[in-house]
Amino acid sequence: MSNSTLTDADPDASNSWLNKGDQAWQLTAGTLVALQSIPGLAILYAGFVKKKWAINSAFMVFYAFSATLICWVIWAYKMAFGKQWGKFPLVGTPGPVLTMQQNLGQATLPAAGLSTNFNLSTMIYFQFVFAAITVIILGGALLGRINLLAWMIFVPLWITFSYTVGAFSLWGGGFLYNMGVLDYSGGYVIHLSSGTAGFTAAFWLGPRLQRDRDSFFPNNILLMLVGAGILWVCWNGFNGGDPYAASPDAGVAVLNTNICTAMSLLVWTTLDFVFFKKPSVIGAVQGEITGLVAITPAAGFVTGWGAIIIGACSGSIPWISMNVLGRMKWMKKVDDVMGVVHTHMVAGFMGGFLTGIFATIDGCAAFGLTNPGGAIEGNGRQVWLQIVGALFVIGLNLFMTSLICLFIKYVLRVPLRLSEQELLVGDDAVHGEEAYALFFEGERSHLSLQSTALESGHIIDAHSPGNREGSGHESPSSPSAAKIANKLS
Repeated sequence: MSNSTLTDADPDASNSWLNKGDQAWQLTAGTLVALQSIPGLAILYAGFVKKKWAINSAFMVFYAFSATLICWVIWAYKMAFGKQWGKFPLVGTPGPVLTMQQNLGQATLPAAGLSTNFNLSTMIYFQFVFAAITVIILGGALLGRINLLAWMIFVPLWITFSYTVGAFSLWGGGFLYNMGVLDYSGGYVIHLSSGTAGFTAAFWLGPRLQRDRDSFFPNNILLMLVGAGILWVCWNGFNGGDPYAASPDAGVAVLNTNICTAMSLLVWTTLDFVFFKKPSVIGAVQGEITGLVAITPAAGFVTGWGAIIIGACSGSIPWISMNVLGRMKWMKKVDDVMGVVHTHMVAGFMGGFLTGIFATIDGCAAFGLTNPGGAIEGNGRQVWLQIVGALFVIGLNLFMTSLICLFIKYVLRVPLRLSEQELLVGDDAVHGEEAYALFFEGERSHLSLQSTALESGHIIDAHSPGNREGSGHESPSSPSAAKIANKLS
């Protein structure tokens, strides 16, 4: 129990800025966003990949969440939301935010000239969960072959040199913020960044084993649906928390988020029905995600009709991107496992562009902006501002992600990908653990690399009834499963 004498009727003069409702909502919203990463994306990734990569994929999420927080409080938060670093309008001055005096004080964004009605530690946590989920989404493109040590190095470097620059430029008071580029809750800062960076990192990393690319069916679609459900519902905090207040605009953002997502899922499922003759559950999840992503830059700026239009576009344009462009030989050269280039880069760019069209004056004013809305309000210039902002974010992530990958590979001499033997085995080779201990009383039920075998490059089958091949390599039992898998390849 708190010993504070602060009450709504008699506020402490030293905390006159504090609004308990805003404070409570901001902490709640931040917790909802955290749940999107752990357990949300952890179990979504674990269900989507082959059984032999379930543990590794989920652990990548937990590691990134942990590493991002430590970087965030020691130096990265101030780089994204602190005072501008000299005359450099792209990043703030790095530094820790760990003292009690700092954390109990009022949260402000000095470069943007903004203040809030809650304390700094609440703001630090709220912005941290956004940073964490960004690099976690990026990691979805790299599943099934990235060297864990390389991932452990990549996360803090990418948060430091890429994420903080985008966040400061658009939210923290940088040059895109001052130009008037609109990004309500991270369509550019989070989704366009992660989609671009994920695709770029996947290029440098190289593809999975060909046998895995040919036979990479989800090991647990129901588990994937649980993760997708957590992602959807908790997006209420993702978009509803960005007004930094328990305000009417937060309610608009939450409603529009759900309208757009529902519309996107329905359109994607309809297209699957029309062209593949079956409604793919995996496809529905992709449609959900693209709807969530596309509404993010627009959530509180647009009307309900605007959200429906954005949802129709997010259910169709990324569908075409994934199922038409994604099948082309030149696109298949980059092995983007979760398809983040389609679900986040394409959907994020499209959502930001449509924000420039459908943003309203009233929505901007409710968010505390003097922006004259988008093209629908007669401000066609906003469309061009949105394009400029998108091009900067894409260029930033192409350059920084490439630089980081090359630094890890050629300067630190850390391989970006696992060895061929480890790629063949999966979790047991990387972690010495197996996702589902359903048989053999928890013993290994698939190919294992023993210490001596790993040195000699020989693979030993721990349990070989019928001399079957590695876990997850079996063909699907029905033609419909093969069709869905081929659609996502």
